[in-house]
Parts: sequence; C-alpha cells; structure tokens
Amino acid sequence: MGGLPLKHLIHLMSISARSVIGILIAIPFLCSCSLNGYSSAFSGGTEQPDSTITVLTIGTADRGGSMYPAGEAIAESIETTSEHIHVNICASTGSYTNIQMLSEGQIDLGLVSGDAAYAAFHGTHEFSAAPQTELRTIGAVYFSISNWMALNSSSLFYVHDLKGSRVSVGPEASNTDLSARIVFDLLDISPENTEIETRGGIGYGAEQVLAGNLDAVHGFAGTPVEGLYNLSVQAPSRLLKYTASELNQILSENSFYYRARIPAGTYKGQAEDVDSFGVKCLVCVDESMDEELVHELTSILYSSRVALGEEQALLKPMSDEGFMYSELPIPLHPGAERFYREQGLLR
Repeated sequence: MGGLPLKHLIHLMSISARSVIGILIAIPFLCSCSLNGYSSAFSGGTEQPDSTITVLTIGTADRGGSMYPAGEAIAESIETTSEHIHVNICASTGSYTNIQMLSEGQIDLGLVSGDAAYAAFHGTHEFSAAPQTELRTIGAVYFSISNWMALNSSSLFYVHDLKGSRVSVGPEASNTDLSARIVFDLLDISPENTEIETRGGIGYGAEQVLAGNLDAVHGFAGTPVEGLYNLSVQAPSRLLKYTASELNQILSENSFYYRARIPAGTYKGQAEDVDSFGVKCLVCVDESMDEELVHELTSILYSSRVALGEEQALLKPMSDEGFMYSELPIPLHPGAERFYREQGLLR
C-alpha cells in the first residue's frame, strides 16, 4: 500500500485555506474531480472527535460511458441517506486507473469492471508483476456489455468486419480497450491491419465516427452507453454483431465474462436484440477500509437499489436477486459480507 488512505473523519473548520492550497499542490491527481460542496483535498485530513464528516472520493471514468453517471447516482444516494458522509467524484480513465488509485490511497471507492478486478486480485495480465490482493468489493452495481457501433452508411455489420477499418476502443488500458483486445486477438485484428484509436473516451470515439474520421466505436459499459446513444440519435447507426461461434469462444476462454443481450430499442433505430458478452461492474474498496463504514455503505446501496435503478436504468440489475452479492470475481469486504449475512442473503 502506497500513500495515506483517504478514509478519515475530518473536522472541516480545522483546515485553513493555506493548508488546503498546500494539499492541492501536493496531491498528484490521476483524475478530474467533481467537488460536490467540499474539496476532495479534505479527504486527506485527520480524525477529530467532534463535528465530523467523512469525505470519500469515488473513481469513475470518462463522461461518455456508464461509470460516470453510475458514480454520480451512487454518490448522491450515499449523501442523501447519510448525514455524515460526503462523496466527491473523480473521472479517471476507468477500471485499471481506479484499481491503482485505490491501492495508493488516492480514492476510497472505485468502480471497477469484473474482469479488471479479477486480473488485479489474481495477478494476471497487466497485474502479473504486481497483484492487488488487498482489493475488495462492496457489491456489483451494473452489467458492462460489449457494444460496437457504426453508421448505417458503412459496410460494417459484424465485429469481424472491422479488420482494415478505423476504430475507437477507448483510452489505452481502459476496460473498453482491454476487452476489445481480447476480441481482436480472436479475430486476427491488429495495429498491422487496422487503425486502432486509443485517444479519448467513448464519447470522443462516437464524435469521430459522426465526423467521418473513424468507422466504428466500442463501448464496454452499461447500456445504453451514453456516447453511443447520442451517436444513434444524431445519425442512423447500427450495432455490430458477433457470430454465435465467436461469442462461444470468447466466453469459453474468459471465465469472468457472461453471455449478454442488448435489447431492441436500447438505441435509436435498433429493431432487434443483439447478442454480446459482458461482466459485472463492482464498487471496490481496499481491505483496510473501516469495517463499520463499509457496512454502512453496503446498507445504503442495498436499501437504495430500487431507487437507483429508477434514476439510472443501467443500475436496474442491482434489484435482481443475488446480483449485488453473488458470483463476484473478487472477495467481498468483511463489512459488506457481514451486512449480506445479517440480511440472510449469504450463508
């Protein structure tokens, strides 16, 4: 663990403006923070006995995907329910950055795709040299699904048609990028035969498709993916399909993925269901986070699951039986596990 964890009770009036400026200069921000009232610099404060508030920071991803709106809804739910917890939002490049910032104590909560969490905890792929065995989860909150979109005017119908075209796969090392790499390895698509854009987020990629600078954009996120939905509204667009054999191979070689379906009507002009694959997206914490605090956070999220799904459609799976707490790729934090056991949800 590097750095001081940001999960401390603080006395807001005890920090001077000069102290705040010093802290802001010292912190190496890896994400863009949205400050809901108080500066996230306060979360590096010290514990005080009276007039305390817990300031937490949640890591999300770029605004064109699903993590940012999910993080906003979760932060609002926590603040609305608890009088002593304040949550700031950081827009990072996604799962892998959030895992890094959790381990370094730069954020307290992080939205992390299940495949990235699995790789981090078990020390595979990008984490083979540095396993993140202290990574824990509070629960799953939505389902990230592979969505490929191109304009109707293109000659692209299947994902394997992307060979030789210009495609956006999200920021390099983001989960949208890494899931695309798994697909590309299967389909023999590489930088040698395809122009693969890793600059910008999903929203940026969709804008470039609309402008005619790229042919297709990938979003590995909860549906509808905001950037892709906006593209479908602005120009006639279609989702690219996987063949049944391609999906079977992806699923057989990657145990953390699940078979998924993008229902007709998810995007403007989408007339039929599209089969794909996906993974649960988790709210993750470090195992060192206070057990009582995690218990409270878990209670808030579980009790708010229906309201969260009504506010953000991508969070509706939270209401499905077992979705939040079963078949998870990494262990629950002890505080979360205790809550689910107390509710009779875990044996």
